[in-house]
Amino acid sequence: MYPRTLIIAEAGVNHNGDMNIAMKLIDIASKAGADMVKFQTFTAGGIVTKFAEKANYQKVDSDSDSQYEMLKKLELTEKNHMELMAYCAEMNIGFLSTPFDLESVHLLNQLGLDTLKISSGDITNLPLLKLIGSLQKRIILSSGLSSLDEVGDALTILTSAGADLKKITVLHCTSEYPAPMEDVNLKAMQSVQKTFNINVGYSDHTLGIEVPVAAVAMGATVIEKHFTIDKALPGPDHKASLDQYELQQMVKAVRNIEKALGNGIKVPSKSESKNLLVVRKSIVAKKKIKAGEIFTEENITVKRPGSGLSPMKWEQVLGSRAMHDFKIDELIET
Repeated sequence: MYPRTLIIAEAGVNHNGDMNIAMKLIDIASKAGADMVKFQTFTAGGIVTKFAEKANYQKVDSDSDSQYEMLKKLELTEKNHMELMAYCAEMNIGFLSTPFDLESVHLLNQLGLDTLKISSGDITNLPLLKLIGSLQKRIILSSGLSSLDEVGDALTILTSAGADLKKITVLHCTSEYPAPMEDVNLKAMQSVQKTFNINVGYSDHTLGIEVPVAAVAMGATVIEKHFTIDKALPGPDHKASLDQYELQQMVKAVRNIEKALGNGIKVPSKSESKNLLVVRKSIVAKKKIKAGEIFTEENITVKRPGSGLSPMKWEQVLGSRAMHDFKIDELIET
């Protein structure tokens, strides 16, 4: 059986504070075949000052004046979380969320989540890292904006607090929306894996689906990708998200790549074996050959089918004598 990539459909804040949209996002993720759908858990006052400016991409895609005002509209209550979790269970898809402050970590822990996602922005948030590490859960750590040393520091904090390194997956990420192809640097994902001997994955912010599919071919065990019900909706992440059809295509492509990667053992496959005799060649008579005549490069050659003597026996056949007469194109026997 081929290894299965964990595909996280990132709903994030693309619900725009509307639970009906949030439920539709769960429908889309489940129908697409994703393993989990991920939201974000925060209170605006818990993660940002009232005067913090928005990122450039947020200014373009949101009408709020500040990060605080934008995020205030996107908060999910504890009741909202419970409703979303219940609907995910009904739709047979895993529920995941990223906590952005200590109170949100406690909430998700109380709700019984066995996996916690840490955002790229919190890779240097020591108090949050310590708390999450102490809960001894599975951890998915995004590493956008960070250096290899910063990834190492975060892993040290998590494991020192009690986290099991084998239960941590580091996601390579480029924290720009959308991310330019020339800034993706997928090979850095492999550098993280080799440096820390840890599971790695990829959180994608590029347009389209080719980069996450390539990441799976390069060893990603987790893929995270934003999606939306409508790219034209107002909000910070919609334009850089996949639509319903694109999400389905990404999941299908990832599953195909998993199959295509195989087990690494170089042997003829089951499907191609039937073609062996058709495409391989045998030693045959180039012209009429009489019994007792010596086989030479002038009277034998190599042609299909492969049901006769292998051309790998060429040197052994040359110089030997024909045991009987051969017609043109007849398979040579010795």
